[in-house]
Amino acid sequence: RKPGAVRFNGGMNYRHAYHAGNFADVMKHTALVAVLLHLRKKQAPFAVIDTHAGRGLYDLSGTEAGKTGEARQGIASLGDAPAGNEVLQTYLDTARSFGSATYPGSPLIAARLLRPQDRLVAIEKHPEECEALTTALKPFHKTRAVCADGYERLAALLPPPERRGAILIDPPFEAPDEFAQMADALGNALRRFATGIYLLWFPIKTKSDADALSGEVLARGATKLLRLQLDVGASAEGRLTQTGLLIVNPPYGFDAQMREALSALAAPLGRGRPAQWSVEWLAGEG
Repeated sequence: RKPGAVRFNGGMNYRHAYHAGNFADVMKHTALVAVLLHLRKKQAPFAVIDTHAGRGLYDLSGTEAGKTGEARQGIASLGDAPAGNEVLQTYLDTARSFGSATYPGSPLIAARLLRPQDRLVAIEKHPEECEALTTALKPFHKTRAVCADGYERLAALLPPPERRGAILIDPPFEAPDEFAQMADALGNALRRFATGIYLLWFPIKTKSDADALSGEVLARGATKLLRLQLDVGASAEGRLTQTGLLIVNPPYGFDAQMREALSALAAPLGRGRPAQWSVEWLAGEG
């Protein structure tokens, strides 16, 4: 570990089968949909790279999801999108299109929104999860599952031939120095593809963690950086209740879209009170 590098306080093992469809997924995937809708506005093709893609589809009636019940306080708690909210409507339509007992991970959400000229590379290092991901992506053209370490493989995929794209860095936080790995991977990626849209998901255990990661991302060369945070309230079980997302090079109007979306999500996602949220520019506002 480099001197001064961010170290996540205590680490955690975020095995996604236990958390699929929870409040963190709702915010993260709503933001991903907003980015993809922006990229679709132009006819030119784009690429999506998902560095920690998981298995693709999650069974909400399975043992893991049943143990936590987090989807009930996440995707299952949501009603209809407010009239005229294209981002939330597209997210809900996409998530629900796989069936009420199944939740799509980010590669499946992206795959559903690709046009014929676009493509997806989904990376997953755990062999069993990658095998499941390969199967889940079979119905979708111009998608590819790669069994590899996402941090190591990312640099080789940049810049994409399309010169337009979104890169999602969404690790399971198995390593105590995950924040440092994320920041290093982003820095390397920005040197190869400075104009890409990057989404970095992170759990928030302390405010200092979120601030430290944000500082490291700025130090790695991000000149336009937006931070989303969502706090759903107390949890008697000691589970994660706060989540964050850093967006490097957010599209024009993305901040306003996410303020509107998070405002609509606050009441259904909140536990005992409306969820608290923020959309904050850290560099290069607008």
